[in-house]
Amino acid sequence: MKVLDAEFVQGFMRMATDGWDQGWHERNGGNLSYRIKEEEIASVEEELSPGEWLEIGTSVPELAGEYFLVTGSGKYMRNISIKPEDCICIIELDEKGENYRICWGLVNGGKPTSELPSHLMNHEVKKKVTKGRCRVIYHAHPANTIALTFVLPLEDEVFTRELWEMATECPVVFPEGIGVVPWMVPGGRDIAVATSELMKKYNVAIWAHHGMFCAGEDFDLTFGLMHTVEKSAEILVKVLSMGQGKRQTIRPDEFRHLAVDFHVTLPEKFLYEKQ
Repeated sequence: MKVLDAEFVQGFMRMATDGWDQGWHERNGGNLSYRIKEEEIASVEEELSPGEWLEIGTSVPELAGEYFLVTGSGKYMRNISIKPEDCICIIELDEKGENYRICWGLVNGGKPTSELPSHLMNHEVKKKVTKGRCRVIYHAHPANTIALTFVLPLEDEVFTRELWEMATECPVVFPEGIGVVPWMVPGGRDIAVATSELMKKYNVAIWAHHGMFCAGEDFDLTFGLMHTVEKSAEILVKVLSMGQGKRQTIRPDEFRHLAVDFHVTLPEKFLYEKQ
């Protein structure tokens, strides 16, 4: 099978286009990666042509020997659907999880996303805590979420609670809550470590003044997660812009009743009584 005909590649391309259509990917902003299943890589094996080994910039031994579909550094999400072979690539990790090589794509040269260390470290964490179910890591720049990092305390409890209150579905979609990373230089090991620590307990990490990282089992769940968080953030931005505060909202005991009816567990640290 040709790489571009594979279902996982088609899903990857659709997600990139959907993110662009939402306005989350100005210029070359944002990136996406997918941990490829064994049977999927086997189906496109004839089209793979491994290049030279290059350093990842971190060590991810739990991902040794695995293949990933990732966006290229400096590439535009809006171009992925029209010239995918130039914008995305399949990479293979070595037996130690310290180096990678391009096996397909980036035909006009280039490297995988500059945030590859963040992606792979998060993949390693999510693979472990979900017993292999999580396969997608998505980073984008949704404007309302970013705006909130300038006015809300950069605390997991505050961001989670405020976003939960904006839409009843939120505690059902992300019952574990949301983590927040204070501003850090993107693309390096430090922010990768900070994000991967949060991913041990959350599926969403917000990078202050920058964007959002989401993890999920497939493209639909991961995109839907980011979409839900950003829509909730948009509602909160509108409420704050009205300048009158909240007249009413969902109370802690009401969240507890919701959790019972929808069979989710909501950590008590997010159900604090507000002053």
